[in-house]
Amino acid sequence: MLKTTSTKASLKETLSTVIWALAIAFVLRTFLFQPFHIPSGSMLPGLMKGDYIITSKYSVGYGRFAAAPLPFPVKKGRLLERGPNRGDVIVFRPDGSNKNYIKRLIGLPGDQIQMQNGQLFINGTPADQALIGEESFDIRGVAVSGQRLTETLPTGETHDIFNSQDNNQLDNTGVFTVPAGRYFLMGDNRDHSLDSRVAVRSGGAGTVPKENIIGRAEIVLLSVNDDFDLKKPWTWANMRGNRFFKGID
Repeated sequence: MLKTTSTKASLKETLSTVIWALAIAFVLRTFLFQPFHIPSGSMLPGLMKGDYIITSKYSVGYGRFAAAPLPFPVKKGRLLERGPNRGDVIVFRPDGSNKNYIKRLIGLPGDQIQMQNGQLFINGTPADQALIGEESFDIRGVAVSGQRLTETLPTGETHDIFNSQDNNQLDNTGVFTVPAGRYFLMGDNRDHSLDSRVAVRSGGAGTVPKENIIGRAEIVLLSVNDDFDLKKPWTWANMRGNRFFKGID
């Protein structure tokens, strides 16, 4: 009899612990931090395919996808809204999509954005570009060589970009005027990024409503090569040793 009571108490305690653990994990994921996996090279050279990143949610406030896949009670704007700021790397969902994207915030509401011969213009002012050197990356299974440049936005923010093609179709655009309540985001790999330069109906991100922002990318937790598989311990050595806890600029 005592044994049965003890067993029931033990099961009740275990169940209580699991429920509390799940509740704490849900609160942390919804209101503080959320991990994401980078599936492509659209943010090269700073972020690589295979990176696992941590985003902060409190830094930008809480929009409609804060608790995805569960609904969050925000239809317009963001609860406890902050920023984001020009130059931040942002995780978001484009209109009508159930996939998460990661790009750099370039245009704020009311800004005019244009690309001319591969150079970014914000409100008519060019973003300076300084050549760092030549680099090669694997993009969709193909080795692609190009230039790594440091781009300085007219408002002073700096980050590195990758240019692998001259006269790419995305190198020259018309002027985009960012609507109120929306943001203009671009990939750092300028020739291989379906971002706000491309309309949603054409497979791009279009301009992004502020309520669709999920979080700001803060650090690379770890990074793995394509042949890494958590279920296969012999592939664990295929982590990139130089990318643990790497800050995101």
